[in-house]
Amino acid sequence: MQEVSGSNPLCSTKPHAGSAMTRVFLLLLFLTPFIQAREVQSHGLLFEKWLRDTFFGGYEPSSHTQKWDIPASANKQHGHIPVNPKAAKHGTPIGLGDALRQFEIDEPFLLITGFWRQETETQKVWTNVQAVRVEPGLWQKLWHPITRADLEKLDAVIKDTSLSLEEARKAAKAMKARIPFTKAVIQVNPKIDGSQRRLQCSLRFDDFFTHLAPEASPEPQRQPQIFGVPVPKGFASTPRDF
Repeated sequence: MQEVSGSNPLCSTKPHAGSAMTRVFLLLLFLTPFIQAREVQSHGLLFEKWLRDTFFGGYEPSSHTQKWDIPASANKQHGHIPVNPKAAKHGTPIGLGDALRQFEIDEPFLLITGFWRQETETQKVWTNVQAVRVEPGLWQKLWHPITRADLEKLDAVIKDTSLSLEEARKAAKAMKARIPFTKAVIQVNPKIDGSQRRLQCSLRFDDFFTHLAPEASPEPQRQPQIFGVPVPKGFASTPRDF
C-alpha cells in the first residue's frame, strides 16, 4: 500500500498513527465521566456562591473538606448557625454528602435547598427554593433506627479492597436492602466504581417537604426567593445524561 503524503498524522497509514488515535480515544473515554460530573456539580456551586455573596458576606471556604460549607461564624443575620446549601433537580432526592459526617451532626443548622428543572437544552431554571432550620433531634429521627455502628459496617464493606468492585456493590446492596436501612427516612447511597468507594446519603424529595418543610408547597414557585431576595432565574447548563 502506498503511503499517503502530507504532514497530517490523521491521514497517515503509518502504524503509530492508529495507535496514537486509539490512545487519545481511550483517554477521552476515561475523562468523560469526570468532566460530566464537574458539569453536573457546577450549578450547585453557582447556587452556593450566590448564597455566600448575597447573605453571608462573601464567605469563602478554606477547604472543601471542612465540616460546614458555611460555618456559623459567617451567618451573622440568619440564626448564627451553620449553613448547608444543596441543589437538586425538582422532584429528585437531595444529595447530602458523606453519610458518617451527616449522621454526626449534633447542632442546629440551616438547610438551604434549591430545586431546578431543565428549561432548554442549555438552560436550567430554579423552580423552588427553601431555607429550613433543622434541629439535631429532628435530624436524628430521620436516621432512626440506623446507628453509627451500622454505617461503619456498611462503610467497611464498601472500602474493603479485597472485594472486587462487583463484589463490593453486591454486598453493599444486600446490606442496604435490610433493616435498619430500609426503615430510615434518610437513604444511604454506596458509591462504588473505579475512582471511588464512598458511602453517601440523600433525602427524598417528598420526605424533605414532609419532614423538614411541612408548611411549604413542593410545587414550582412563580418567583423563588430566599429571605425575601429573588433567586436568579436561571443559569447555563446542559442536560445530565449519564
